[in-house]
Amino acid sequence: MTQALPKTKLVTFEEFVAWYPENSERRYELYDGVIVEMALPKGKHERVVGFLASQTTSEFLRLKLPYFIPKTVIIKPPLHESGYSPDVLILNNDNLVNEPVWEDESFITQTASISLAIEVVSQCVARVPRVEATD
Repeated sequence: MTQALPKTKLVTFEEFVAWYPENSERRYELYDGVIVEMALPKGKHERVVGFLASQTTSEFLRLKLPYFIPKTVIIKPPLHESGYSPDVLILNNDNLVNEPVWEDESFITQTASISLAIEVVSQCVARVPRVEATD
């Protein structure tokens, strides 16, 4: 379950970077200016993430590409005051010199640094009324 934190005003991505608690046991993302606390993933979700990370890693190693998969990074999509932490993120190591806060913070702002971002969508557990067909 995600939970929006109380808001008094919309937050910019730069304010979110400055606010983000160091060594937090909680995860946060920014959705169009609103800071949201993220639920921790479940086992099945993590199994899929691990599989995708291992398969993509073996491929970029085979191709000798300058990529790596960081543990926890927040990326900023262009044109939005948002910041997301994808389940699997492949970064282009060669472009990180152009990232303004990379050396001090795990935030990525340039699309050239992102080779692939994967978000694993979990099955919805909402109950939907079942409708039986009648003749």
